[in-house]
Amino acid sequence: MRLLLHMCCAPCALYPAGVLQDEKIEFEGFFYNPNIHPIDEFNRRKENVEIFSKNKGIKTTYADDFLQNDWENFSESDDERCKMCYSLRLSKTARFAKENGFNAFSTTLLVSPYQKHDLIKELGEKFSKDFGIEFYYRDFRPGFREGQARAKELGLYRQKYCGCIKSLNRQRIFN
Repeated sequence: MRLLLHMCCAPCALYPAGVLQDEKIEFEGFFYNPNIHPIDEFNRRKENVEIFSKNKGIKTTYADDFLQNDWENFSESDDERCKMCYSLRLSKTARFAKENGFNAFSTTLLVSPYQKHDLIKELGEKFSKDFGIEFYYRDFRPGFREGQARAKELGLYRQKYCGCIKSLNRQRIFN
């Protein structure tokens, strides 16, 4: 199997990438996260994925889309915003995987206990059907703390919010 792994950030990529490497699954990374704001946060996460990918020898493609207006003007509920965000990223990942000869796609979002895991799985399966490519589902959450600890050891940036403007504003209120 040749897998495309959507990477939301370096700390969340550590554990899933390690599992895939241990299991000898051929994979490449894909950084596509237009939800991350502000631009300096986007760049910081991208740079840390680059550091991680180079250190692990993972070929990674970077899509530099930055859609601030889409997120600033999105006024729906948290659930609808998360659904839009996951849909945007997973559909682009599935399309890129299909167009570039991969057999399957997955995402490091599946490692975080803070993400809407069932919704990610549901959308991954939907885009699997839409694009005719397998969604590699794996519950990586048991390795979340391990990945975070390893990221700290490696000096990788560990963010305090999911990336969207709404979560950034909420994080500022509570800190």
